Amino acid sequence: MLIGGMQKFTSLDYPEKIAATIFTVGCNFRCPYCHNGEIVEVDSAGMGEFGSENVIIVEDEVLRFLESRIGELDGVCVTGGEPTLQKDLAEFMKKVKKMGFMVKLDTNGSNPDIIAGLIKENLVDYFAIDIKTAFSKYRLLGAGPKQAENVLESVDMITKSKAELELRTTMVPGIVSLLDFDEITEKINAKNGEILPSLCRYALQPFRPQKCLKKEFEQVEPYAPVILEEAAFKLKKYCWKVNILS
Repeated sequence: MLIGGMQKFTSLDYPEKIAATIFTVGCNFRCPYCHNGEIVEVDSAGMGEFGSENVIIVEDEVLRFLESRIGELDGVCVTGGEPTLQKDLAEFMKKVKKMGFMVKLDTNGSNPDIIAGLIKENLVDYFAIDIKTAFSKYRLLGAGPKQAENVLESVDMITKSKAELELRTTMVPGIVSLLDFDEITEKINAKNGEILPSLCRYALQPFRPQKCLKKEFEQVEPYAPVILEEAAFKLKKYCWKVNILS
């Protein structure tokens, strides 16, 4: 598996768990505000689209570290980039689960067939899917209508599996507006009315204009806290637990 980074300790990435976070390389979206641009496009030689070198961390090195932390860490977060692009993602997760760790997967949800396989093999304990914006606006992220529909399919599938699921939206001006939450909730409820009520949480994340994939987004003024509160109010009509992250 192509790994572009590792955070050896976090109490934030996996709710109520002490974990390590693994960053896979490559993504099929191009969110202009992405903070992980250096691993969006990285080849097997470790060269990224920004000319970065020695990006790839050897998988065995990561597994040796995790083995040394058995009994100290609760879980492992696999994020990216987009982890479901990794052809050996399931095999990596099997190795992590064999060590006794819980696994959290951060994904954009665009590959429901991969997610179905992970569910079938019971390899993920906690899913987190980004709802980037209104589904009709996914073109702003370099994605199309099919990928937006795939996100809904993934969310529905995970809900039916009874696995823990968190949805989250980064509140980026120009990408996400308050009106978008009307479409988001409408589309999700039309897919499956049990999705929003059964979530572990819906997390709203403030935008930080730092180290963005598109440099012009570093000049974008973040929303005032009251806007995030209004978005939370809209979501709380359907979802019992909505968090505004700091």
